[in-house]
Amino acid sequence: MDVLWTIIDGIVAFFQTPPFLLGFVAIVGLIAQKQPINEIIRGGFMAAFGMFIIEIGVDILVESIGPLNDLYAGVVPDPDAGGIGEESYTAQYGSDIGLAMVLGFVIHLAIAFFTKVKTIFLTGHFLWWMPFIFVAVGVGVGMEGAALIIWGAVLSALYWSFMPYFLRPYSRAVLGDDSFTLGHPSASLALISGTIARFVGNTENSTEDLNLPKSFSFFREISIMGAIIIFITFIISGLTINDGFGGIGIEQSLFPYALYQGLQFGVGLLILLYGVRLLVNEIIPAFEGISSKIIKGAQPAYDAPLFFNYKPNAVIIGFIVAMITSTILIVIFNTVGLFPVFLVPLIIPSFFENGVAAVIAEGQGGLRGAVIGTIFSSAFMVVILGISTYFFRDTIQDWILIFGGNDMSLWGSVTGGIAELFEGLFN
Repeated sequence: MDVLWTIIDGIVAFFQTPPFLLGFVAIVGLIAQKQPINEIIRGGFMAAFGMFIIEIGVDILVESIGPLNDLYAGVVPDPDAGGIGEESYTAQYGSDIGLAMVLGFVIHLAIAFFTKVKTIFLTGHFLWWMPFIFVAVGVGVGMEGAALIIWGAVLSALYWSFMPYFLRPYSRAVLGDDSFTLGHPSASLALISGTIARFVGNTENSTEDLNLPKSFSFFREISIMGAIIIFITFIISGLTINDGFGGIGIEQSLFPYALYQGLQFGVGLLILLYGVRLLVNEIIPAFEGISSKIIKGAQPAYDAPLFFNYKPNAVIIGFIVAMITSTILIVIFNTVGLFPVFLVPLIIPSFFENGVAAVIAEGQGGLRGAVIGTIFSSAFMVVILGISTYFFRDTIQDWILIFGGNDMSLWGSVTGGIAELFEGLFN
């Protein structure tokens, strides 16, 4: 039995590590194409390198804006935010999550093989986080054992299969082809922003064609624009929020500290986009082997940052619009006590989730579509986050406050409501 668990743990660790997963997919695709061994090895390593570089870029971005998250979290400390915490929850239910992940991925591949829904979800870490969410829902209503594992597996498989599938036409409008679609929990926000943008936008006026005076042409560089915006955000936040960054233990002069964080953000963007280009150049031709030989017609679904390279200005515009919209709504909702817990500004989801939502909206409605679409998606982000805190009140409520406001909040709430209707069956 110990050997079996060791094998399962190894499989889970492998598939939830994105560089391993994407390198493996590239190798399988190249083998299916009967490429020579040197090309197979090269392709596997280069795909893994590309994903590794993307992860480094993401880590730098998160590290650069993390102090903003900490600063705003300190403004509205919530004594009621509860649950058992991520670490305790994972320690207690990690094996159930792992089994749900493995079983769910098998079901997911079966759906792709036997049905017309042929999207393959390849965002490794969310192969872990989706069953993490659904198992938490099940725990909240008293599920345990095989019922809990099957519940998490089936819901995860349905999510991995259908959400990327629904986004295919929206992704096509951005990419210009069907090489891949979006495999990320920003899917619901992207669907909202893209649908709104389709009706109110104008594709003839793109975010990527902003007419700037020559003296401001440097704003066309997403790294420079991002660095300046983060610098300004740190300055304004440090001057206006209570004791500034000193209140969270950062004893540095505000101006050089804000400048450093801005530069770090810009560097993170450069690294991320380089990794995206490297990965896309390797994984798209390699995956053709899988779609033509193994699961015919299969389409991969990749992480949100792979879309950033196609509409980089839209990413920054989406971040700004989402931060302003969501922060205003959070202040209002906290003031009137709409939800059972205080919400904190959603810095990280505003960038990643609404950044890609703005890219999708831009593909449907240009600049105007990106702005208006992101206003709606970021408003939805706040509302669904507040609702989801109720369903995770006994498990991961404190975790969802930081990382929710996306599909994890949406489908956690939907399945949580369904589970509570039949709660008596599980007790």
